[in-house]
Amino acid sequence: MKQLRKILWPFSVPYDGVTRLRNYFFDTNIFDSQEYDFPLIGIGNLSVGGTGKSPMTEYVLKLLKDTHKLATLSRGYGRSTKGYYDVKPDSLASEVGDEPLQFARKFKDVQVAVCESRVEGVSILRKKSIQPEVVVLDDVFQHRKVSPGLLIMLTAYNDLFYKDLILPAGNLRESRGGAERADIIVVTKCPENLSVDQQKQIEQKIKTYSDAPVFFAAIAYGSLQGESGAVTFNSLIKEEVAVVTGIAKPKPFLDYLNQKGVRYKHFEFGDHHNFADAELADLDRQKIIITTEKDYVRLRGKLKKAALYYIPICFKLLNKQTDFDNRIKGFVKSKEA
Repeated sequence: MKQLRKILWPFSVPYDGVTRLRNYFFDTNIFDSQEYDFPLIGIGNLSVGGTGKSPMTEYVLKLLKDTHKLATLSRGYGRSTKGYYDVKPDSLASEVGDEPLQFARKFKDVQVAVCESRVEGVSILRKKSIQPEVVVLDDVFQHRKVSPGLLIMLTAYNDLFYKDLILPAGNLRESRGGAERADIIVVTKCPENLSVDQQKQIEQKIKTYSDAPVFFAAIAYGSLQGESGAVTFNSLIKEEVAVVTGIAKPKPFLDYLNQKGVRYKHFEFGDHHNFADAELADLDRQKIIITTEKDYVRLRGKLKKAALYYIPICFKLLNKQTDFDNRIKGFVKSKEA
């Protein structure tokens, strides 16, 4: 598929030109970019989807939640509402987006909001009666009207940005040179046994585009969860289950289920898919459904018969975790001074 897309390269040239011109206007202050005097952390990538922005956002929230008042701001991709919207644990995914709802359900003490305009969203959050001390922006790398004090760029191990091409020939939203804006780069979804030598080879290639420190992370899967709590995979081994995914790149999730010996039928949907009534009725004919945490918040409460379970995921730094954590904490402390 990737090889076939290369024939679209002529269409990538004007796209590349437009994004380079836009970045030039921001870099030279022709376009305004709002800077802030408090800790604003941005998380994003150069490519479209599938790098693990949500687990990274959750990692940062977990790291800081016991010491600071936090807020996280997202666009709320796929939601039916417009403008600024506070996200609560009982909000509807269709109104606020699946990932923000996931954050709100996990972090009860974190203010979660969505807004297309990050400038407007940050302004509203900072005027709240309980003012957040740190704001974490999810999926903000190309939203240059705000200038985070710390910008974390993610690139997936199996789809490294320096091997990729500009849309539509590849998956890059802008040229590889955009990595220069990053303050930290994390190679995500790595195999846990990725050797130090392999890490160094990747890091050397990244250094062609950015001087930012490079870290490597794997995805760690949690216990299988349902409405009534955790269950074991062993209880499902003898059952054939339905696996439902509405994420950009479901293969790692499926690989994990294969490792666990789960027999399943895969129902695959597009990223952030909004399930139609007919699709829900079809899924409700299944006995057991296993899905991702992001899909769970969209399916929860919509199935009357099928038993619905999800598998939470989190980031696992392969090494230099203390260094990574200290860079984030150090940035927050420097902005508080």
